[in-house]
Amino acid sequence: MVKYGLDYTRCRWILPLLLGIGVIFGIIALAGRGWLESQTLPYVHQASLWQSCTRPGQGGPWTCESLMGYAWGRAAAATYLVGFILLVICFALAIIAFAIDTLRFNFIRGIGGLLFVAAVFSIMGLVIYPVKFSSEIEMTGINMFSWAYGFGWTTAIMEICLGFFFCCLPNYEDQILGNVKPTYFYSSP
Repeated sequence: MVKYGLDYTRCRWILPLLLGIGVIFGIIALAGRGWLESQTLPYVHQASLWQSCTRPGQGGPWTCESLMGYAWGRAAAATYLVGFILLVICFALAIIAFAIDTLRFNFIRGIGGLLFVAAVFSIMGLVIYPVKFSSEIEMTGINMFSWAYGFGWTTAIMEICLGFFFCCLPNYEDQILGNVKPTYFYSSP
């Protein structure tokens, strides 16, 4: 991207935009009821990060139980929530960093490091949840970890990838700021 002309004035908002998309995906994962769902009829189980709902038959009422009564439920929610809060902080810092006319590249590298910490917390929550849920909660029928859980993993993957990008961006400081003389590959006969 740098080799073919990353115009700093036009493309400076791409990374904060990607962080904003990661924040939206994190909100969907936190609020979504599709962390675990029944895969086949009758749909008897549905769970979010916060609660697990079951029903006895196809037409019966849903009975919900809070996962905050379990230590692992609080741990999964807390670690994922800490990762999400760190992602929001990185988003705010990225907007501040890229809004300043003179870009501070060491500040950007710090945002990348904080994104890695956010990814660690998010992944801890995403691993604790299915391991302990499947061993502690009785499940009937065929169940699958569903769309909201997938949004959680997408957020964690985006945190890792953007962390690498934020950490590696200062290596191309001169090219981004236009301090390098262009090289032409034309030779006269």
